[in-house]
Amino acid sequence: MPHVKMLPKTSRIVGLCSVANFINAADRVIMPIAIVPMTDEFRWSLHWQGWILSAFAFGYFTSQVIGACAANRFGGKTVLLFAVFLWSVSTSVTPLLATSIHALVFCRVILGLGEGLGLPTIFHIFAHNIPIEERSRAFGYLVAAGSVGQTVASVICPHLAWQTGFYLFGTLGIVWVLIWLMFYSEKKMLQDEIPLFMPKVTNTNVRWTEFLSHWALWAIYLAHFAMNWSNYIIMQWLPTYLARNLGANKESISLTAVPYIINSLVGILAGHFADTLVSRKWSVLSVRRLMTSIGLFGPGIFLLAFCTVDNLLAAVVFVSISMGLCACNSAGHLSNHADIAPNHAGITFAISNTLATIPGILCGPLTAELVTTSHGRWFPVFVLAAGINFTSAVIYYSQSSASQII
Repeated sequence: MPHVKMLPKTSRIVGLCSVANFINAADRVIMPIAIVPMTDEFRWSLHWQGWILSAFAFGYFTSQVIGACAANRFGGKTVLLFAVFLWSVSTSVTPLLATSIHALVFCRVILGLGEGLGLPTIFHIFAHNIPIEERSRAFGYLVAAGSVGQTVASVICPHLAWQTGFYLFGTLGIVWVLIWLMFYSEKKMLQDEIPLFMPKVTNTNVRWTEFLSHWALWAIYLAHFAMNWSNYIIMQWLPTYLARNLGANKESISLTAVPYIINSLVGILAGHFADTLVSRKWSVLSVRRLMTSIGLFGPGIFLLAFCTVDNLLAAVVFVSISMGLCACNSAGHLSNHADIAPNHAGITFAISNTLATIPGILCGPLTAELVTTSHGRWFPVFVLAAGINFTSAVIYYSQSSASQII
């Protein structure tokens, strides 16, 4: 199978969806950065900070399966447009609601609700438009774009008034909605017109129990859960950890961009590397298992190293390596959905991401509780994350599949 450039239509779809994920990811890291000056202004306790950071995950948890089902019924164009519009408006109005902690928490829930619709819809679009031989790259670019969004927000926001970041990226999302309306067209194809690289629908009436009764799917769900546990800790708490524990000032907080830069670069390289292995006759299953193993074992090891150092530069280096290795998951279990459930990848991803949002709900209050009861020590937080990564990596390697099961 030759390693060729993406088709023009594929490139357009991947480009537009990747920009949406750029905005999606940027919006998520604005609050973890802004909460440091906001706490100084509003005098929130550590526990209230935890709830504000985790409120996003409650909305995100709720809307995953809804997004996948809506994409199947109404089409990816309409659902993704609504999702980006909803989360962009929520981002834009956040500063206006900051004086009321309950209104702020509610706004964060709505932000999560909108963003929860987005990725399952993009997975639906990819599964129905991206050739198998281009799929690892497509997911690599998608994940990398999210990391670039986190990078840009992490670099820019510490140097702005905390309100400005919300206004800036909220407006960017509304502009994307207009571009999506103009440049993405969606037409349904007849069964006989479906290209060879796309799966023909063999079973449209899949029972919901099918999505929960296969170990190959649970291997993906658990790997995704583990990946997100580490990611949510880094996304929600890294600015606070660097500022409160390692003495990072406003300029140094911009160093939180470095892990996302490394993540985006490795994500693209990992996607191309995985596609190259497939083209060289590696089995798809071997590639998925290799990339997932790197993406879970690696971050677990370097998170443990991260929490043992008290030097700001060393800490940033270790957390950057952790995030870089995590990007290999894009060519591992994240791409595995389209392998084993090509006609239902949006729904399987929605279920997976719903379960993987539980860490986002728990990481805020649980991290605050672990740190408080440990008298300011963060070691238990990272030991727990590493243990979850190692366990899930073993389960994925032993139970995963690359053959279509539903």
